Amino acid sequence: MPAETKLFLCLKDNYGVLLHDPLSGATAAIDAPEAAPVEKALAATGWKLTDILVTHHHADHTAGIAALKAKHHCRVVAPRSEAAKIADVDETVGEGDTVKVGGLSGRVLETPGHTAGHISYFLGADKLAFVGDTLFSVGCGRVIEGTPEMMWQSLLKLRALPDDTRLYCGHEYTAANCRFAVTVEPDNAALRKRADQVTQLIGRGEPTIPTTLAEEKAVNPFLRADVPAVAAGVGLKDASPAQVFAAVRGRKDRF
Repeated sequence: MPAETKLFLCLKDNYGVLLHDPLSGATAAIDAPEAAPVEKALAATGWKLTDILVTHHHADHTAGIAALKAKHHCRVVAPRSEAAKIADVDETVGEGDTVKVGGLSGRVLETPGHTAGHISYFLGADKLAFVGDTLFSVGCGRVIEGTPEMMWQSLLKLRALPDDTRLYCGHEYTAANCRFAVTVEPDNAALRKRADQVTQLIGRGEPTIPTTLAEEKAVNPFLRADVPAVAAGVGLKDASPAQVFAAVRGRKDRF
């Protein structure tokens, strides 16, 4: 049976996600921004928390771990190079490692840039990727601990996943990301269509994720730094993709 997911808001604009294996009953929280919304989602679904899969050490992704572990005695899986910064870690993982949630199997991708040890989880059989703050819908995370080149390589790694991969990210930033993206690619028809769709979704109080990799490849300027229109949009038509990415990210930081 395919994996099931439950998406919900935490804090101000964080997303929490539950990943459930219907055969075994195992359930993982992808990050734990705060405990109460996770508990509410568990109550709504009737699922039992067995695991927490952490993408990176920032408090808005980890603050709920201690309370959830104390109550549910769940396993906490975290990026190997950031484990010292995360409470109650049971297992550490890195590039290429396999993480199982019941009968579900995911592969760890190291996607540094936002933080130095950020990881993502890709469940190929279920066409799911949990990308934390590396990639957002029509955006990407700030480059805080890494370099633009590092972040660009991480985005390329995610971009190489199958087009029908459904992407779950850590925040609801899509409307703001669309407003910025059209300043870089004003003639991108797919982007304009996505911006209109996002306006409608938010107007109905609905989430803008998950999105698909195919859609992001068409509309996300951070994934499109090697596309001539994006390079031209930041006045760097002869620059390397990494230089274009750095320019786009810098503009977003100031937007």
